[in-house]
Amino acid sequence: MPVSEFDPRIRFDDQSQIMEVDFSDFHFENSPTVNRFYDRIEDKIAQTGEEQWFFLVNLNGMRIDPSAWVDYARRGRALNMAHSMGSVRFDASPETAAQITRDARTERFDPNLFTNRSDALARLGTLPSKRRKRVQHDPNYTLADFVRRIGFDEVAQIMEVDFSHFTFFHSRDVNDFYDHIETRIADSGADKWFFLIDLDGCQIEPAAWVAYAHRGKTLNIAHSLGSVRFAPGSETEEEIRRRASTQDFRPNIRNTREEALARIEEMRLQMA
Repeated sequence: MPVSEFDPRIRFDDQSQIMEVDFSDFHFENSPTVNRFYDRIEDKIAQTGEEQWFFLVNLNGMRIDPSAWVDYARRGRALNMAHSMGSVRFDASPETAAQITRDARTERFDPNLFTNRSDALARLGTLPSKRRKRVQHDPNYTLADFVRRIGFDEVAQIMEVDFSHFTFFHSRDVNDFYDHIETRIADSGADKWFFLIDLDGCQIEPAAWVAYAHRGKTLNIAHSLGSVRFAPGSETEEEIRRRASTQDFRPNIRNTREEALARIEEMRLQMA
């Protein structure tokens, strides 16, 4: 299923600040289907330029195979933590309602399940909007924190990015860092580079993942001859591999810098 098939199921109402996701009669048959759908939701949120939305979710007739439940819960939780001002679900089947209720009891959140769209909208209408203050994240880093983490090897055509032991807390951190990377590339005198990325101990918080995925994707399309990552933490590696499986790119993750450099040489030969 091409990602464009998901687009009619993702709608935004700017006036009421609601993102409506239509899962009705949709079958999540496996984890890749879950990740592709949620990747598209994240892309559409990024395109709006707004980080915070009320979520209105239509679950009527939705089916989730057991193999997909873990990723469905994980991606939904991360999306809510990063971008939801409040989430309401409606028209859930008895099976789905029972599963979400059990999850809510375990995770200690209010599932906000209703039998119809009108009641769900009424519930959203009682929730306060955080956009009245327009979310502006305070910067956690200064320019000096980024400068030392970018280096260029002009002979080998490699740009090295050091994300080691760096934490992206939210989108401001991502955008500040990637703005600096783009500036450095513009000043480098070359438009295309192999990217060598050190992820040792890098932490990407849920509130930063949408921006991190979006900025990384656009940077690669515009300026990368090929990207190789090395020494990521287990959670970061797992998330990158999941996203690679649904976004049509090779994660190219290696254990050491030497192995990553060897992979870049393989890519260089393949291009030749």
